[in-house]
Amino acid sequence: MKNNSSLKKITGSREFLLAIIVLLLFIVVSIRNPAFFTFESVTGMLKNNAVAMVMALGMLCVMLVGGIDISITSTLALAGMSIGMLLKYNHISSTLLTFIIAMAIGLACGAVIGVIIAYADVPPIIATMGFMYIYRAMGYLVSHGGEWASAAALGKFKDFATTKFLGLSLVIWIIIICYAIFFYFMKWTRLGRKIYAVGSNAEAAQVSGIDVRKIKMLVHTIMGFLAGLAGALQVSVYASAQPDMQQGGEMDVIAACVIGGVSMSGGRGTVLGTLLGAFIMAMIPKALPLLRIPALWQNMIKGVLILIVVVVNVVLQRIADRNALRGREM
Repeated sequence: MKNNSSLKKITGSREFLLAIIVLLLFIVVSIRNPAFFTFESVTGMLKNNAVAMVMALGMLCVMLVGGIDISITSTLALAGMSIGMLLKYNHISSTLLTFIIAMAIGLACGAVIGVIIAYADVPPIIATMGFMYIYRAMGYLVSHGGEWASAAALGKFKDFATTKFLGLSLVIWIIIICYAIFFYFMKWTRLGRKIYAVGSNAEAAQVSGIDVRKIKMLVHTIMGFLAGLAGALQVSVYASAQPDMQQGGEMDVIAACVIGGVSMSGGRGTVLGTLLGAFIMAMIPKALPLLRIPALWQNMIKGVLILIVVVVNVVLQRIADRNALRGREM
C-alpha cells in the first residue's frame, strides 16, 4: 500500500508531467533529426543555456515570495562588462578572482534592489524596471561608451568554458553544483522553508515570527548573486563582453520558471520543476533549426510551443489534483 501511494504521488506530480513533456519533445525531434539526441548535442545545449539555467534558480526564489525581477540581464551585463574591462586592461588575471568580482557586483546589485523593495515598499515590477535601465546604463559607462572586450583581451578566462572535468565542461559542472545546492537549500533548510512560508501567506509568516522584509531582501540578493555568476559565465562561454549582452533574456528565465510550475502569486514551485522548465526552454531553440524551420518563424513557434507546454502542464496538473482529491475522499 505504501509503495502504491508513493507511486501515485510521483506520477501525479507536476515534475513527473514535465519530465514526460521533455521526453516527448526529445522523441519527436530525434525522429526528425537523430543528431539532436547525442551526448555532444545535449551538453552543447546545456552549455549554451547555462546563463538562463543558473538565473532561473534566483527567479524561483523571487517568484516564491510573490515577486518578479526584470533587471537580471542588466545586472548580468554590468557584472560581465566590469570583469571584461578588468581583464582587457590586465587588472586581473586569476579566473577565480574574476568570478568572485562578478558575483560580488551581482550580489551588491541584488541587495540594493532588495532594500528598495523590502524596506521602501516599492512594488517589485516597478523597482526592477527602474534598475533594469540603471544597471544597463552603468554597463555602458563601464564599457567606455560601448567598447567591447574581445576573446583576445580575455586571456585565460575564456578557456574556462572549454575546460572539461570528467568529460563535462566546467560550465555544466557549475549548473549541476548550483542545482544541487538549491535543491538542498529549498527542501531541507529553515531559510528555504521561510521563503515558501512568506510566499504562501506573508501575514501569517510575520505573525509566526518570520521577518518578511529580510526574506524579501534575501531572495533579491540571491538573484543578484546568480546574475553576477551568469555574467561571468556569459563572458567565458561566448568569449566576449558587450554592454548589450542578454538584453531581453529575462523573459526566457521567467518563462522557464512558469513552465516549471512556479506560481506567479508565490508559495508554489520547486527546484526540480525549474530545472525541467529551463531544460524545455533550452531545447526549443536548439530543436527548431534542426527541424529546418525558417528563422523568420522560429520566434513565433517558440512562443506557441511555450504556451502549449504551459497549458498542457496546467491541464494535466488539474487532472492529477482531482484524482488525488478523489483518492482522499475514498
